[in-house]
Amino acid sequence: MAKFSMLMTGDIILGDESEHYFSGVAQTLEQADVVLGQLEVPYSDRAPELQGLSRSPEALSPLKQYVDALTLAGNHLYDAGSVGVLDTMDYLRRSGIPYTSAGEDLVSASEPVILERFGVKIGYIGYNCTGPKATWAAPGKPGCPYVEIITQFDMQDIANPGGPPERILTWPEPSSFARMQREIAQLRRECDVLCVYFHKGIVHKPVKLADYETIVAHAAVDAGADVVTSSHSHILHGIEVYKGKTIYHGLNNFIAWVPSLRPDFRRQGGTNTALFNPEEWAQKRVERFGFVPDPEYPTYPFHPDAIYTCAAKCYVEDGKIVKTAYVPMIVGKDGVTRTVTRGNGAEAVYDYMERITRQAGLNADFAWDGDEITITEAASI
Repeated sequence: MAKFSMLMTGDIILGDESEHYFSGVAQTLEQADVVLGQLEVPYSDRAPELQGLSRSPEALSPLKQYVDALTLAGNHLYDAGSVGVLDTMDYLRRSGIPYTSAGEDLVSASEPVILERFGVKIGYIGYNCTGPKATWAAPGKPGCPYVEIITQFDMQDIANPGGPPERILTWPEPSSFARMQREIAQLRRECDVLCVYFHKGIVHKPVKLADYETIVAHAAVDAGADVVTSSHSHILHGIEVYKGKTIYHGLNNFIAWVPSLRPDFRRQGGTNTALFNPEEWAQKRVERFGFVPDPEYPTYPFHPDAIYTCAAKCYVEDGKIVKTAYVPMIVGKDGVTRTVTRGNGAEAVYDYMERITRQAGLNADFAWDGDEITITEAASI
């Protein structure tokens, strides 16, 4: 079996001039033998909820050149209802882009992608751990596969009813969690290299992981995953090694064109719903997450630390992952994500990932290998 490399990205959101936004990472994508991505939002010319947002399926056309498979599981999949889900899947099918984690019902949504490259079968499947429940596929209803997460607030000894809790406990609901484990174990029997992607994480908050994140990631490895990747938080989170397998707890955005998240955004046309109101959400996220987007990033209005991002990279040899790494990237004020090298910004990404991994209590160690950063398990103290 041949040696080859596999790249996995964070969230992808495309809009106007979508090809241009690949310009800073095109070479990195072309040099990888397999690229697995996460499509964050639906695309449709028919859905009134998407009018005024530049979400025509044609915006996805660059993916045909750069990406080998996508997962669609996420909290925005149902922003435009069933029409948005179905039109997105239809475009990907017609374009010959394999996808997983979305379907006409729960059975079809749970079908993995299995790619064969260089005689190696690569399995890819994803799960939404964030809700809302409207995104979840069900019998006769389009959506994505999911793991329901239960949340409990613990005030401990703080005399402040109604105020912020001292601790927030989270864990997976048993039946959806068991279904996830069964599906991963089944896919393990059908492929050589198994990649599991979770939509999970605390949004716009650096460092902190919720309890459930480690639970589902470790369970995926226990069920057979060779690597676990994730996104949703729109900011990098740390990396750990569990039973010799690398878990990327949050890959951040890969390419994200979202002027609709600016606080001053005013949509021309379109229909708002209780689930999806872009103008209202642009205001709420400022209040809820405590940061005001930098106006110098008009198409990338995220947390200031969200400029630091990366792609996960795995090296496969004899049908097994033999090394994992990440490729450092920085998002510019023009909204273009660019692969960066040592002496040209990569050190800032390295330092940031090192810091958030240590502060989260995770056990990955990092070392330079050219302009990439390799991942190993830290020695026990």
